[in-house]
Amino acid sequence: MESKVVLITGGSSGIGKSIGIFLSSKGYKVFGTTRNLDNYPDFNFFSLLELNVSNPESIKKAIDHLLEKEGRLDVLINNAGIGITGPIEETPDEEIQKAFNTNFHGPIHMMKAVLPQMRQQNSGLIINITSIAGYMGLPYRGIYSATKGALELVTEAMRMETKDFGVQITNLAPGDFATNIASGRYHAPIGSNSPYKDSYGKTLKIINDHVDEGKDPICVAEAVYAIMQSKHPRVHYKVGAFMQKFSLFLKKILPDKQYEKLLLNHYKL
Repeated sequence: MESKVVLITGGSSGIGKSIGIFLSSKGYKVFGTTRNLDNYPDFNFFSLLELNVSNPESIKKAIDHLLEKEGRLDVLINNAGIGITGPIEETPDEEIQKAFNTNFHGPIHMMKAVLPQMRQQNSGLIINITSIAGYMGLPYRGIYSATKGALELVTEAMRMETKDFGVQITNLAPGDFATNIASGRYHAPIGSNSPYKDSYGKTLKIINDHVDEGKDPICVAEAVYAIMQSKHPRVHYKVGAFMQKFSLFLKKILPDKQYEKLLLNHYKL
């Protein structure tokens, strides 16, 4: 049987790279994307395409190239994303827009680009990599939470809109994993006179410690593979440490203010 074709945005590092390597080992024909191919001259884990999820023309060029080469696309994994931290009051508007362009608008651009082909095939799977942070408004990560939460809701809607086309769409929300996301994350600059200086500093250290102590991203790759084996993927999946997933259960059952108090205690605020 011919290998299925998989496209992973943000496939040159971190979770995307782990997913690509794992799926390649399972016999899938994997294409990853990166904004600048010149930065990866020796990348040989799987094929890389140059693509910027914030640029529809760049997306069209890459998708056209892939389809010309392979003739089909079976799985899209919307993994490309950027981190952003800071008090919302002091986060520049352009950085907020950039985060939404990458984490929210980007996956929508990608889905718009691949749906005609998947509809023509009467088959296809789209996995949107969101975040457990998208289920709650986290202090000093409110913008990041918002971008991922918005993508979760859009996925819910698009599942229903595309159900007659043989296309399946689902969300996979990871917790904290040991990746290089912290190095590329935007941190809002906090002035020496900022009223948020102390509390943001403490929270940022906790956030970074969680990433450094996170699980191996291969766990996300295994979860993606399991979803790909399912005939009827669920709407939502979560993968991560027990307490991170358990926090979502607590959010469902606890009064809002009590849950808020748990978060404040966790971040020592």
